[in-house]
Amino acid sequence: MSIIRKRNAAAKTYIPTNARDNQYILAEFALTDELLANLPAQIAKDGSNNYYGCYQALAKLLFTLSDEGGIKNSVLVANNKLVRVRYSQEMHQWQTKQQIIFYYDPNQHVLQNAFFDANVRAKKITLLFLASGTEIRIGAASFHQRVKTLLQSFAEKIKLPLSEIRMRDHQHLTYDIFAKNKGCNTSTAHKFRPIAQRYSSENVDLPNNVASITYAIIDLTLDHRISQLVDIDATAKDPYNPLYTYLTDTFSLVAKRFNLNNGALIANGLVPIVRNSLHDLVSKVGELQMLGYNPNQSPCGIVSRWQAAELVDNVQFIFVANSENGEEQNYAKFVNQIEQAMRLLATELELPTAKDELTLRFHQHIAFNLTSD
Repeated sequence: MSIIRKRNAAAKTYIPTNARDNQYILAEFALTDELLANLPAQIAKDGSNNYYGCYQALAKLLFTLSDEGGIKNSVLVANNKLVRVRYSQEMHQWQTKQQIIFYYDPNQHVLQNAFFDANVRAKKITLLFLASGTEIRIGAASFHQRVKTLLQSFAEKIKLPLSEIRMRDHQHLTYDIFAKNKGCNTSTAHKFRPIAQRYSSENVDLPNNVASITYAIIDLTLDHRISQLVDIDATAKDPYNPLYTYLTDTFSLVAKRFNLNNGALIANGLVPIVRNSLHDLVSKVGELQMLGYNPNQSPCGIVSRWQAAELVDNVQFIFVANSENGEEQNYAKFVNQIEQAMRLLATELELPTAKDELTLRFHQHIAFNLTSD
C-alpha cells in the first residue's frame, strides 16, 4: 500500500451506531412591496393592514409543492425569528422573543404548519424543510436537490427572482463521546467529507458562491459535583468567577494539547450561533451569542464568555474548523482531535463517563443564493 493510501485510510473516525443524523434546509427571502403586489390583498375590513391572506397563500403553495415533491415536513415562518431545529422523540415547537425551535424525530414525525402574526408584516419569509427517514446523511444530496427543485417552482409561481432566495443547508451528527462506556460497543467509520464533495459524488453540484462553516459543539452539564472543584465564595459579587476561570483554563489546555486553535467556551446562558463571516466577531444579540468565523483565515484562538454572578446549567465548548482542517478533503482528523481533547477534559474534571453524557454535535452548514442554472 502506498503512503498516500495509508494516510487516507487513517483519515477516519468511529462514531457509535446510536448516533443521530439530522438535516434541515432553510430558504429565506424578503417580503418586499413587489412580492406583496403578487399576493392576496393585505387590508382588513376595518382598513387596517392584515397579512393573513398573504401568509396563507404562501403556506398553501408550499404545502402543495411539498406534497408533489414527496417532502413530508415543511413549515412557513413569518415572525422574524431565528429558526433552529433539534432532535426529540416528541414533536413540539418552542418560541422565545428571538427564536422558534422545532423538536422532531426524522424517523417518525410529519409536519406541515405556518407560524405568523397576521397583523404584522414580516421582514422576511422563512421556509423550513425537515429531512425524514432513517438514512439522513446518505440521502442528503437527494433531499437538497428536491428542495431546490421545489424552490424553483415556488419562485416561479409567485414571480420572485431566484437570486433573492437564500438557501441554507444544515446537517448535524450527534452522539455521546462516551457511548462505549455505557454499553454501546458498535461503531461506524466516518470520514466527514465536506458537503460539496459528498454532493458532487451524487451528481449534485453546488454554485461557486457557496459559504460554508464546519464546527462542533459539546454540551457539558454543570452539576453540583463540578462546581465543587473550586472554592466558591457565595458572598462575593462574582462568586462563580473561579469556576469559570478553572473551566476556561482547562478547556484551553486540552485544546492546545491537541492543536485545536479555533474555539469558544460559552457559559453565560446565551445560545451560541456560529456563522461564516468575513471578519471574526463575538457579539451578544439579545438571547443569542453570535460567533463569526472566516474558515479561510488563521485561527483566532480560544474565546470565553461567562456571567460570573450566575451558575448556568450547561457549559458549551465550541470548536470551529478552518480550511486546514479539511485539507485532505475530510474532517475526520478534526473530529478525532476534538474527541481526544474532550476525553482529557473529562479526566481533568473527573467526569463519571459511565453515567454522565458528554454530547458532541458536529455541524456542517452551507449557504448560497439560488441561480437560474
